[in-house]
Amino acid sequence: MSDSNGFADKNLSNVAEDLEQTPVNAHHAQQLQQKTNDRRHQDALNHDESADLNHFNS
Repeated sequence: MSDSNGFADKNLSNVAEDLEQTPVNAHHAQQLQQKTNDRRHQDALNHDESADLNHFNS
């Protein structure tokens, strides 16, 4: 899959690379999972468009 410029989609490339990794032990598996969780959390923060809660009319 490619983007409008004809280059491979970077997000899909990263997901494919992550899925290709096989953890060697439980600790490595936990590190890989935490990396995914951190990426998802940062993405959620970047897309948070909640209303400003400091300006309520009382």
